[in-house]
Amino acid sequence: MNLQPSAIEIAAAVLFAIAIIHTFSTKYFARMAHLDTAHSGVWHLLSEVEAVFGFWAMVLCVFIAFNMGVGKAVEYIDTRNFTEPLFVFAIMVIAASRPILHLATLSVRTVAAMLPVKRPVATYFVSLSLVPLLGSFITEPAAMTLGALLLRDAVYKQKVSNKLKYATLGALFVNVSIGGVLTPYAAPPVLMVAAKWGFDFPFMISTFGWRAAIAVFTTAFLVTLLFREELKQLDAPQGRAGHGQMPAPVMLAHLLFLTGVVVFSHHPAVFMGIFLFFLGFTTAYQRYQDRLILREGLLVAFFLAGLVTLGGYQKWWLEALLLQLNPTALFYGATALTAVTDNAALTYLGSLVDGVSDAFKYALVAGAVTGGGLTVIANAPNPAGFAILKGHFTDDAISPLGLLYAAAGPTLIAIIAFQIGAP
Repeated sequence: MNLQPSAIEIAAAVLFAIAIIHTFSTKYFARMAHLDTAHSGVWHLLSEVEAVFGFWAMVLCVFIAFNMGVGKAVEYIDTRNFTEPLFVFAIMVIAASRPILHLATLSVRTVAAMLPVKRPVATYFVSLSLVPLLGSFITEPAAMTLGALLLRDAVYKQKVSNKLKYATLGALFVNVSIGGVLTPYAAPPVLMVAAKWGFDFPFMISTFGWRAAIAVFTTAFLVTLLFREELKQLDAPQGRAGHGQMPAPVMLAHLLFLTGVVVFSHHPAVFMGIFLFFLGFTTAYQRYQDRLILREGLLVAFFLAGLVTLGGYQKWWLEALLLQLNPTALFYGATALTAVTDNAALTYLGSLVDGVSDAFKYALVAGAVTGGGLTVIANAPNPAGFAILKGHFTDDAISPLGLLYAAAGPTLIAIIAFQIGAP
């Protein structure tokens, strides 16, 4: 362990802290964009949450270049692993395509029709419960994209209260974060440790999966129950008006593209190749497509790439902090730390430590996924949901404190669930 951090490490930690503060200050920059018209473009850029970490990562690279030379800065960037940002970009764009959304909508409606409540209430409950759990199989970024789009059409496009908007967002973020732990490959914080610690499918189901399922359904049920009267007043989802029928072969083709990207999620050259074929297919059959969310996907990828770049120099303080905690303290510490850093970074650092106990492993992973809904930076899929839904909040901005408050209840439910008979 490095007890004497270098100047670069200290600078990176300071910039990381500034970036976190910046994410909580984006509304200030948005106001400046309206007041200072001469520089409104710059202020607007700084008001985009998705651009925050990319911006401060650029500052870090400039700092490294000035202190150690351009070659060292380039070498540092070359040694970062940007597979996750690329994957989230590809999966987000494909999952948000009209044929996939059409198929997801049909599936949600079919399940919702089986529930003995009004259709809007049933659709809301299914979107907050089964869709996040589906993330264990199609990956969390895909589940977040589908969940956000389904809830956008069913709830956010209608006249609903801010309380319902924020409560829905908090529940969605937390449920997606914990809903991906039924398998060892879908949740980024699990993926970081699964191979080294031997977390296979039976282990994930028996250790994390059933606890996560309890928390997801409990949260979805309680939020639905709390807002049931407002939800009853909503119009039932009408689907993609004016778009006609979606041919089964087109939906099948999109499903195969989605599956291919998921299967080869560790191989960027392969899944980006599949993604390029997908773009060609959408051009050939444009009449069955909506606008692809390429801009939103690129912004989310930029956000995650900035997080990877800034996070590369945070090991010196994160690892030292993690090793000082017993399993119980580690669980709560990881839950809290996840709010200010990516949860996959926490578990990755934990995987570098040799000789840790099974209780340590469980506490770190459980804590990391439990806190994954508290902020936009806590879990890799969160920026995807943020980008899709932010336009339906006041001033096209989601309050970080509002999200933190809304996610507190679902996070508490997850804490209780993961502490039931904890190792």
